[in-house]
Amino acid sequence: MTSSRYVADSPCRVDLFLSERAGLTRSNIKKLCEKGFVTVAGKPARAGQTLRAGEEVELTVPDPVPIAAKAEDIPLDIVYEDGDLAVINKPQGMTVHAGAGNYEGTLVNALLYRLDSLSGINGELRPGIVHRIDKDTSGLLVVAKNDTAHLSLSKQIAEKTCKREYLALLEGVLSQEKGQVATDIGRDPKDRLRMAVVPAGTGRRAVTDFAVEKRFQNHTLVRFSLQTGRTHQIRVHAKHLGHPVTGDLTYGYKKQRFQLDGQLLHAYRLELTHPRTGERMEFFAPIPDYFRRVLDVLDKTESYKN
Repeated sequence: MTSSRYVADSPCRVDLFLSERAGLTRSNIKKLCEKGFVTVAGKPARAGQTLRAGEEVELTVPDPVPIAAKAEDIPLDIVYEDGDLAVINKPQGMTVHAGAGNYEGTLVNALLYRLDSLSGINGELRPGIVHRIDKDTSGLLVVAKNDTAHLSLSKQIAEKTCKREYLALLEGVLSQEKGQVATDIGRDPKDRLRMAVVPAGTGRRAVTDFAVEKRFQNHTLVRFSLQTGRTHQIRVHAKHLGHPVTGDLTYGYKKQRFQLDGQLLHAYRLELTHPRTGERMEFFAPIPDYFRRVLDVLDKTESYKN
């Protein structure tokens, strides 16, 4: 078993607090609470219990149960690997883990075949998964090979010491050189399958920094840095800016100039602290060929705009 302690800095529900700090789903936290693996001030806690500022929460994660997802021999771009973690360059079109009836061809299936161990904190169908990127988003994500590494990496993400940067091609010309989008994100009231910017206090806080890399006549290449990790965060914030991601049929234009299989959004840089050695580590993934081809076309057809 692995135990970790966290201190609440403001009033918050136990399940929401631990989902942020430990990188677990609220359903997993509820199950751990029901089994007595979560305590507040030394007493068993309920998932819906409200923490007071300064209260200490102890989370104990039991030893993992046998993995249920099956290993599959799927090509995988492993950027880095050691005994505690692996950094993967996920291709566009690959789902990170099983769900909604999709139990094959995922990153998890490939990881089970390629790696010798994975953390078990997130259950049988999501072993090793500390954070996710969308199916049609490419790029870097870190995978934990044991529970100690998982808790450390999750804490880094919650405390914003794990840096994640993306490159995206946006529709139109973004006027600001750089800035920050800070909103609440929640389910779109008009379409529960999508996310949306919602009134303050009704969703989860989402903060994204952005900076222009290059402008074209009708597009802008932008670098995004995540301060939080909400579902579809960059895509929703790009839409909120009035410049959706090129190729994004969910949040962008229904008619697209380029024939694409998904949005031009790539997780190109990842920076983290190694959970065992304390070494600061930085990884990069080059822009995929399909993304680069679009930029080459724009270089030829849309003259550079200052």
